[in-house]
Amino acid sequence: MKFHRGLGKFLLGGSAYVGLELIWRGRSHSSMFIAGGVCFLLLGQLKKLKLPLLGRAALGAAGITAVELLTGLAVNQNHTVWDYRAMPLNFMGQICLTYSLLWVPVSLLGMKLYGKAA
Repeated sequence: MKFHRGLGKFLLGGSAYVGLELIWRGRSHSSMFIAGGVCFLLLGQLKKLKLPLLGRAALGAAGITAVELLTGLAVNQNHTVWDYRAMPLNFMGQICLTYSLLWVPVSLLGMKLYGKAA
């Protein structure tokens, strides 16, 4: 039963991540579904830490940024999925400070949603 709950949360996180990308930029990529599922499960684990909410959100943003970097290095080497090379403070065009900071409120929302997901 625990596996099914984890799978359901993975699928919810993947769907939410793709949905967020579709709303934000009008397109997504299949790799983002997997990245989103991983990120949602990560946020669920961070929710359990005995840290202030903002600290957990900052760790969530760092975790999402790390997942994006790893995903980018695996599937976005030619920058056809996304391209942050023109953004300030980017790393290899895969991640940038602007989006890392935007992951803080997304992490807060994700942790809240994780607690409500069956």
